[in-house]
Amino acid sequence: MGESQEKIIVGLDIGTTKVCAIVGRANQFGKVDILGMGKVASHGGVTRGVVSNIDKTVAAIQAAIKEAAEKSNVDIQRVEVGIAGAHINSLQHRGMIIRNDGESEINADDLKKLENDMFKLAVKPGDRILHVIPQEYTVDDEPGIIDPIGMAGVKVEGNFHIITGQISAAKNIYKCVEKSNLQVTEIALEPLASSEAVLSSDELEAGVVLVDIGGGTTDVAIFYDNIICHTAVIPYGGNIITEDIKQGCNVMKAHAELLKVKFGSALASELDENEIVTIPGIRGRAAKEISVKNLSMIIQARIQEIMELVDFEIKQSGLDKKLAGGIVITGGGSQLKHVDQLAEFVTGLDARIGYPNEHLAKGMVEEVKSPIYATGVGLVLRGLKSSHGNSENKLELASGSGRKRSVLDSIKNWLKDEVDVEDFKQ
Repeated sequence: MGESQEKIIVGLDIGTTKVCAIVGRANQFGKVDILGMGKVASHGGVTRGVVSNIDKTVAAIQAAIKEAAEKSNVDIQRVEVGIAGAHINSLQHRGMIIRNDGESEINADDLKKLENDMFKLAVKPGDRILHVIPQEYTVDDEPGIIDPIGMAGVKVEGNFHIITGQISAAKNIYKCVEKSNLQVTEIALEPLASSEAVLSSDELEAGVVLVDIGGGTTDVAIFYDNIICHTAVIPYGGNIITEDIKQGCNVMKAHAELLKVKFGSALASELDENEIVTIPGIRGRAAKEISVKNLSMIIQARIQEIMELVDFEIKQSGLDKKLAGGIVITGGGSQLKHVDQLAEFVTGLDARIGYPNEHLAKGMVEEVKSPIYATGVGLVLRGLKSSHGNSENKLELASGSGRKRSVLDSIKNWLKDEVDVEDFKQ
């Protein structure tokens, strides 16, 4: 990019149903001006958030970037990219060190040793530890310490949230981007990008669950006291709802998608028994009548299953009684009518739909205000904060040493350590 474009950031969301490129820059009021956007269908190149066909994904990226470049009049060369998919896993682990001198102060090296020990944990073949996030420390059996530096003690223990992912998934993302004649500026976990776009600082502190219902997967991220405490990927999304409708109503996939988007509801009890939708028959056959209530019963069954799995993850986190911020639902699946009400019914927590418009300036592309673009907008926001050197990024995670390290920085370093960048070009 030219000198005048150095503050322009491009977020590239490589999703199961779409590839979206969003071009934005910060204005003088601290808001983001969206300069342009390109969106194309993935056409089967991505399956459940993971690249499954290099050529199709490259073609989709090039088409989305071309459209975004034409609308924004920006020469796009570098992009912020998200990583997600069913291969992302998390676990909790506890570590401990015994210090030789109990009289001296605990220092950053002691905490770094604890953190480095977590990277030695055994993980599944092909997986790598992406990030180790300190939760709290215990010093000589005194628990609940956030920053033990400067304290005296012999035994130092730490609780850690550990995120893992497949190295091959990251390599394929890099390969697709580089084959599109672009460079990856940063790679970030998509739930964190979405969180940046739709969650407020108050929610992050009070405790909140982000539920991002995409085409292939549903990403769950739980925050408490400004720290991400639990992450999970549920292998169901909007595509499986469409497939349910296709089979349940015996219609074509294209008709099933239209029925879901235009007439679908997550609460069948809210609909009239007598409401009927007519869809055209195939090659001269008679039109088919679909009961909207029956359609919504199919949708409700699958959304309820997804929300029950979300509720399971909330309980697994141990924070189910502390989430004053409730649930924020975003992504394409959040546009189904009454989905927030069903989420409240299943989980017992307050729910709202997350729109990525809080940080956007007037005059931006109206379409970007949709929850579908939460990840793309979030990638732009993270890129702008990184380019401005903003040390107060609300989604940076404070380690016990008092330093702040973001998840995307850890992924970047992990890729440098574990993968030969030249492999991406092969």
